[in-house]
Amino acid sequence: MKLVLHDLRLAPHEGEEKLIALCERKLRAPVKYFRILKKSLDARDKSDIHWVCTAECSDRAEPRVQPVYAQARSSPRVYIAGMGPAGLFCALRLLDHGIRPVLLERGKPVTERSADVSAFQRSGILDTESNVQFGEGGAGTFSDGKLNTQTNTPFNREVLDLFVKFGAPAEISFLNKPHIGSDNLQGVVQNIRTYVLKNGGQVRFLSRLSDVGLRDKKLVSVTVNGEREDADELVLAVGHSARDTFEMLLSRGFLIEQKPFAVGVRAEHLQAAIGRVQYGSAFESLPPADYKLVSHAGERAAFTFCMCPGGVVIPAASEEGGVVTNGMSNFARDGVNANSALIAQVTPEDFGSQHPLAGVAFQRKMERAAFAAAGGKYLAPVQRVGDFLAGKESSSFGEVLPTYARGTAFAPLESYLPPVVVSSLRAALPDMDRRLRGFAASDALLTGVESRTSSPVRIVRDESLQAAGKSGVYPCGEGCGYAGGIMSAAADGLKVAEALARKYL
Repeated sequence: MKLVLHDLRLAPHEGEEKLIALCERKLRAPVKYFRILKKSLDARDKSDIHWVCTAECSDRAEPRVQPVYAQARSSPRVYIAGMGPAGLFCALRLLDHGIRPVLLERGKPVTERSADVSAFQRSGILDTESNVQFGEGGAGTFSDGKLNTQTNTPFNREVLDLFVKFGAPAEISFLNKPHIGSDNLQGVVQNIRTYVLKNGGQVRFLSRLSDVGLRDKKLVSVTVNGEREDADELVLAVGHSARDTFEMLLSRGFLIEQKPFAVGVRAEHLQAAIGRVQYGSAFESLPPADYKLVSHAGERAAFTFCMCPGGVVIPAASEEGGVVTNGMSNFARDGVNANSALIAQVTPEDFGSQHPLAGVAFQRKMERAAFAAAGGKYLAPVQRVGDFLAGKESSSFGEVLPTYARGTAFAPLESYLPPVVVSSLRAALPDMDRRLRGFAASDALLTGVESRTSSPVRIVRDESLQAAGKSGVYPCGEGCGYAGGIMSAAADGLKVAEALARKYL
């Protein structure tokens, strides 16, 4: 028989063998099939921290059923602009249907980029439009690889299974807070790329979508690096930093709307301090601790986002003369510091204009102000939390040292963030400290600017998932305003691929 067993408890040091033993006790027979469905750490009682698991088991072997996809009756010329989670997962599903897409990637292959991570960090400039867009904050390949999502869709399970198929750690399929890690993510991207090529798709690097050709509001061509090519379908999986693409689409009559997002800074603490608060004295034997905080103490709600245990703050600018920060961590999450975005919501009313790209201008203004505040040279402005709360500039570091490898310079948040965001963060810090002791510690650091939390625009699409009033063009993923992270972007890629494929089945 087959059973699903809930609320199975494990001590922190116990593993899969103990779960199998518990299942055999329930089955009263040897386990021939076993799968962990969910695993989460319960740390509410620091004297009794344990894993809580849900497992599926049977005394019979369970054959793996492979899905069968209807095959396309013709071979359309399909282009996918962007090779982040939306673009890559869209390509995988199109291949399932026998449609061989052309993937356009503005940068170098990930193997060439990943070999020079340290130089990337020193340079201070990461062209996010030229990197695989894996990550909430837009730092491309070097994202933390978190797979949390608040979007409930049947595609979520498929996304996790596909990540595992292409080399992600198997535990992401059942952990409550799955995490691939920046180091593992690079290999996953390479494996997907290899699969696309082996199955008849194309991958073109250093290829910029510079124009689209429309006839009677229907796509007929794309222009790549100045060369026109016939096209039947185009998936816009361009990422939230493709500002020149947004401008081009607006000039071609695409309907683009302003969209709210959030801005702020990266907060850094010692990872050990976070661990002690969250887990008590047992923190060293447990996975690196994380947190998620929300405060309504100020004029705007403030919250933490993209928390990276044992990670680093990295540069993620896509234009000269601007500073943008993001966070990343490897699978082990064994760095000295923890970091997360500490941000507050901004809305179109803050942008100062009705222009569809006013949110882009709003971001750019902050990024250039952060660049100037830190004296240029792509240093990041930094301020100690204690000084920020006291309203004075910082002049030295305490026990928390910045991880932003390009370098930092002391500058107050007021020099680059909107006043309403500054006041909201100032109210939020002590409020959050009441729920996570030490979050507002004097030596903690605030590094700016975190301006690319999500896209500032939405490219409007209709019920067929095609751009409003434009046939053959599919806005997709986070950059076009339909996702908020890896999971939701990948799921949207699958969803768009299914809609596109239906034309040819």
